[in-house]
Amino acid sequence: MSNREIKEKLRQLKIEAANEIGMIQYIKENNDHYKGDVPSKINGQQGGPIGGQMVKKMLSSEMNKMSGMQ
Repeated sequence: MSNREIKEKLRQLKIEAANEIGMIQYIKENNDHYKGDVPSKINGQQGGPIGGQMVKKMLSSEMNKMSGMQ
């Protein structure tokens, strides 16, 4: 898998995760304005749950793959 394909899959995962938790408005693809003036606490509150959901989905996927190997 190429680097470009990996980046696209991660972008799709991010969009899917944000949509699942109702935070689609906070991803860069939908909210591409300058955020340099936004405090890190606010950025963390907006982006943190999306990243957390992505990790949950990746772990779940890997656990399912490992379960199928037995």
